[in-house]
Amino acid sequence: MSNNLTKRDIVLDIYNKTNIPQKNVRETVQLTLDAIADALRAGKNVELRNFGVFEVQVRKSRIGRNPNKPETDVIIPTRAVIKFKAGKELKADLKALDVEQLQGEKAKS
Repeated sequence: MSNNLTKRDIVLDIYNKTNIPQKNVRETVQLTLDAIADALRAGKNVELRNFGVFEVQVRKSRIGRNPNKPETDVIIPTRAVIKFKAGKELKADLKALDVEQLQGEKAKS
């Protein structure tokens, strides 16, 4: 059993709490994810109050090394990346997590 939350898990959770047909919930969840992805593709940040912000950031070009051929330099091009910054409430909840227990679960998987 995976510790990851899937789109299917989200749909089932909403369905169990609301009894809205799963098909409708699935479509709504997908439309929400599509709207977030479209905004990020357009270079916009996505701010979800009490949850966090998805920020589009540009990573500068840099020189890297191929571990298989360390003598050869590899140019890593400039690229856009997405950074997630947790909101105040989510940060507070994360501080309350039992970090040692989490590390133990990660080691098992």
